[in-house]
Amino acid sequence: MNPTHDDERTRIRKATDRLLTGQATLSNGSLTATALAVEAGVHRMALMKRHADLKNEFYERVRTETRQVPEPEKRLRETVTRLKKTIADQNAEIQDLRQRITRLTLAAAVLTHDHDQPGPALKDIGNILHLRPPT
Repeated sequence: MNPTHDDERTRIRKATDRLLTGQATLSNGSLTATALAVEAGVHRMALMKRHADLKNEFYERVRTETRQVPEPEKRLRETVTRLKKTIADQNAEIQDLRQRITRLTLAAAVLTHDHDQPGPALKDIGNILHLRPPT
């Protein structure tokens, strides 16, 4: 490892300690990776890519030391809950549409069958609208 890399890791560890004790100096003090990067004076993507282990360690410490769920995890859980509700609503709508299709298909079959069969004239029934003009 190079000295710059080691220096970044040291700054990230010190920034983690400051954020967890509520003594942020450069960031807004929130317990997020972005605040950690600002507090450490490291580019956010460097934290995400080169120091992912320290980011994960930070979130683990947030869970254990503060007994809080990290903010990204909260947002993901809310998104999952919202998506599950959307899926349930769409499944209910699909089921309703399938039932409508079945009923309409049966109604069309009955009307077609009755129209082709000799018997009482359809025009005698008041609630039927002819799709084809009577011949």
